[in-house]
Formats: sequence, structure tokens, C-alpha cells
Amino acid sequence: MPKLGYKRILLKISGEALMGPLKFGIHSPTVARVAGEIKKVHDLGTEICMVIGGGNIFRGLEVAEQGIPRTTADHMGMLATVMNALAMQTHLEKLDIQTRVLSAIRLDEMCEPYILRRSLRHLEKKRVCIFAAGTGNPFFTTDTAATLRASELYCDAVFKGTKVNGVYDKDPVKNPDAKRYIDISYEDVIRKDLRVMDTSAIAMARDNNLPIIVFSLEEPGGFEGIIKGLGTYSIIKNS
Repeated sequence: MPKLGYKRILLKISGEALMGPLKFGIHSPTVARVAGEIKKVHDLGTEICMVIGGGNIFRGLEVAEQGIPRTTADHMGMLATVMNALAMQTHLEKLDIQTRVLSAIRLDEMCEPYILRRSLRHLEKKRVCIFAAGTGNPFFTTDTAATLRASELYCDAVFKGTKVNGVYDKDPVKNPDAKRYIDISYEDVIRKDLRVMDTSAIAMARDNNLPIIVFSLEEPGGFEGIIKGLGTYSIIKNS
């Protein structure tokens, strides 16, 4: 594959990626490892912003099924993403990377409010921006928040860090014969219901011609390698 050379990217990871061996919560050594992978890319001069899910702490859909109104459950989930963002900020700053958490809901004592121009200025100063609380609206996932922020901030691509090294036609963990796509169109991801990200996120990326790079966050140096044009991954783009 040719060298990709992205200048500004948005990294989307799930809350579960911060659990490590735990069944719930935040595993600090795992957060530190992910922060180390981010530092390698940051040191290349790439401008980085992030969206982290909250499923390691709270899953709004599951709670909504137990009788709590969906809007309330989603607001609770937004708070979980703030916890994860603050944890990641702490570990990035231990590596001497200036980091800002910007929340879509007002939490002034803990983080900045999300303001587009302020976020652009942080990125220009090579600060890592972590966008918390999703879009600030219920019924929208952090996947959709990721493509929204990436579109607003003129990112070159969304990097979706997962447990597998790309997009497969079926679960490669359960199916050894699963086929990995090197590249695939937005339409095919939606039509085949591959569930890399939710449908609204894929559609927004398509409408804004925003490539989505799917890679394994668990592969040491994998994130850095892709920026250099190496590594194993799948790219979702217009056909």
C-alpha cells in the first residue's frame, strides 16, 4: 500500500479497550499501553483527537431495557465517557503530551466545553484533544460522535482501533475462515451489516468523504505503522 501520511486524524476506541483483563472498569496498565501507542504517532507530528466509548463502565441501551428512560440512560453513558477521557488524559500527560478533554455537556470543573474553534487551536498547537460525552444528545452513539467531530475538524481520516486488524466478512475470532477486506465501500459495510461502526456513523463518513481505517489497537506499533504507510488494516472509503 502507498504511504498514507495523514496530518490530522481522529482515533476512536471503545471503552472496553481500556478494561484490559478486567470485566468492568478501567485497567490503568492498559490505558498506559494505549497512551504509549498514541505517543508514537504524536511524536511523528500527526495531530490527534480522540473519542472513547463508555461501555466498560456503563451501557445505556442495556439499562434502558431495564426500565430507565432511554434519554436518561444515554446521559448516564455520557458521564462514563468523561471518566474514560480523564483517565486517558492522565496517562498521556505522564508521557509529557499536552492533552485537553472537551465535553459536549458542561462540566466546567473537570474539562473544557466543546467549542470548534478552540479545538482547532489546540490541535494546531499539537495538543491531543479527547472529546467526551458523545454529541451531547441522546440516541447518538460515540461512533457517530467520532465521525461528527472528525468532519467538523477537517480530519483526514477516522482511525477505528479494535481487537482485530481490519474489517472481516464475519467474526474472525469465531470463524477462522473469515475474509479480511483490504478496502471496502461505505455502501457495502452498510449493506452487509458488518457492524464496524453504527449505520449513522458510516453514512456521515460517506457523505463527508471521510475514510475510516480499521486496525488492531492491540498490535504493538500498529497505529504508528499505518501512519507510515505500513501495517495491516482495512480502509472504508467511497468505491
